[in-house]
Amino acid sequence: MKVKMLSRNPDNYVRETKLDLQRVPRNYDPALHPFEVPREYIRALNATKLERVFAKPFLASLDGHRDGVNCLAKHPEKLATVLSGACDGEVRIWNLTQRNCIRTIQAHEGFVRGICTRFCGTSFFTVGDDKTVKQWKMDGPGYGDEEEPLHTILGKTFLLGSCASDRNIVLYDMRQATPLKKVILDMRTNTICWNPMEAFIFTAANEDYNLYTFDMRALDTPVMVHMDHVSAVLDVDYSPTGKEFVSASFDKSIRIFPVDKSRSREVYHTKRMQHVICVKWTSDSKYIMCGSDEMNIRLWKANASEKLGVLTSREKAAKDYNQKLKEKFQHYPHIKRIARHRHLPKSIYSQIQEQRIMKEARRRKEVNRIKHSKPGSVPLVSEKKKHVVAVVK
Repeated sequence: MKVKMLSRNPDNYVRETKLDLQRVPRNYDPALHPFEVPREYIRALNATKLERVFAKPFLASLDGHRDGVNCLAKHPEKLATVLSGACDGEVRIWNLTQRNCIRTIQAHEGFVRGICTRFCGTSFFTVGDDKTVKQWKMDGPGYGDEEEPLHTILGKTFLLGSCASDRNIVLYDMRQATPLKKVILDMRTNTICWNPMEAFIFTAANEDYNLYTFDMRALDTPVMVHMDHVSAVLDVDYSPTGKEFVSASFDKSIRIFPVDKSRSREVYHTKRMQHVICVKWTSDSKYIMCGSDEMNIRLWKANASEKLGVLTSREKAAKDYNQKLKEKFQHYPHIKRIARHRHLPKSIYSQIQEQRIMKEARRRKEVNRIKHSKPGSVPLVSEKKKHVVAVVK
């Protein structure tokens, strides 16, 4: 005679303490869940809607400068320490945790054009319109001591970078006396920033409202043209992951672009923020700082709807699950429309509409020219190659 017995391990269904959740056995057989996809679609739709509801990226404003903020720098070792240089020659060191200024230096007469820190974090350098480069200690002077630079370098002029006013981007090899390569664009490039994870890739912020990502091994065609700004792009900075970068523009907004996408995934603006001159991505990849004309430094979240603070294991699991659902259904029209929608200031919105009309007119004119010309006489130039005038090697 056969005897069959049911045996269950209490560890699989009994709670260890009263605070634990009741364990529910589940059968994941697809045949038992015929409405799994519609259910997941509704969850993805709700997750997308809640993401836009909780999208509050602005965190703080650091005020204290008496003129426009012209440049920013990060401390290489301390995440909470930030340096800023203003148009009146003043340099301030900020503590982001306490959100206050911990040190003020009258470094130059005129604009502070550039500021950077040493890799060890013990000192920093500033460049000003008074044609001097000064090195300063990161720690303040002792009690009763005067604020003096460690070293001062005098010069007649400066080479501030490889972005020249004659529309050139020049690459130098420090082992040679001559430039390595030079690319000439339609308009002037304001800033370039190298990808921290891919040594050959850099992005240029241009006066023609676009950003161009180049591979230095093939400068004749940009890897990607990033188009969304409606005025000159003044600054650009990569995230530490190298997958995204943030740009600052004269149109009073900052935008976050994926490296492989031509359109921005996020745009930040406020009513008071004026022309944004400089922007930085913090070393922990969670925050963005920008300095603008109206003397303020603003702190933003890199992910607008991200919850700050410590997350429980259940919150992390729910966040990861919702993220996967949004990725799975991201191309569905209703979800795509909600995820892409952004409120814009009236000035930016009207300029976008105007530029769209102008672009369509140029495209229509080009199509008509090709249609009414001899076959092959009018070459068809791609959008990537339109803005590159020449490459000099």
